[in-house]
Amino acid sequence: MRWVSLFAAVSAVTLTFLAGCTTSPPEGPTSTPTGTPGRPTTGAGTCPEHPTPACTGVPPGTKLTVRALNEDGAAYRVRTPGTVLDGVHIPGDLLVHADDVTIRNSRIDGLVINADGPRSFRFTITDSTIGPAKGCQTLPGIGQDKYTATRVLIRGHGDGFRASGDDIVIRDSYVDLCSNPGDHSDGIQTYNTGKGLIFDHNTVDQRHAKDITAPIFLVDKQIVDAVITDNLVMGGTYSIQLRNGRGKLIMRGNKLVDKSWVYGPVDSECKMIDWADNWLVTIDANYRITSTVGPLTCTG
Repeated sequence: MRWVSLFAAVSAVTLTFLAGCTTSPPEGPTSTPTGTPGRPTTGAGTCPEHPTPACTGVPPGTKLTVRALNEDGAAYRVRTPGTVLDGVHIPGDLLVHADDVTIRNSRIDGLVINADGPRSFRFTITDSTIGPAKGCQTLPGIGQDKYTATRVLIRGHGDGFRASGDDIVIRDSYVDLCSNPGDHSDGIQTYNTGKGLIFDHNTVDQRHAKDITAPIFLVDKQIVDAVITDNLVMGGTYSIQLRNGRGKLIMRGNKLVDKSWVYGPVDSECKMIDWADNWLVTIDANYRITSTVGPLTCTG
């Protein structure tokens, strides 16, 4: 399947960055964040309802210091545990190859990944914008395990979040998906997922992508205990897919934009899921809910 090959591609990208380099100093020219064309300028804050570009990503007015790419001119690699990246602009990929890295108030024009061969590293990312202002990258915006993402804006990626292991928490974030020919775009996609996935109060807009699977695509046999709550999603073939998981599987309080799918709203393993209080809705251009069409039932 295509998503398997994408994961392999991510690993291949990571393995090309094995030359030992230290992180570059923070000095450099500054830049200010730019918004996605046709959308409000990004900026973190308290979202009145569901996350939008106006209340996620780099806060308005943040001065960003450009970090020179230190991996073959393609990526910036962090190798020091406890590193804090605050108010930086990385004009490429970010490789998190050390534990307890903190990323905040920053813009990364490529992807953020914590895999280094068979190893991966714990990190947090907050109030940051991931992806190019123009164009579309097939690989996921953020991956792959042991990370917490809060008020993140992902744009210009075929996949938003990759879930490939334990302890993933994603909250209050906004994803605007794209696709390239042959992609199977997803808002959040599992690949060898482990325990403790939390996907809470996020907005995933897949209406701008053509080569698609689902805004919520969780189908791994390795899934154990997943909580999917209070999200606003739109687009996809079947918009919400949760299958093959074990343990405590919760799907509650989610909103799906009515008739935004290709084949149907839901394709899930209903008998395994604590399914309640999910609804079909309509929204305006600013992602505000304008009406409740009716309950969203589980089918599959």
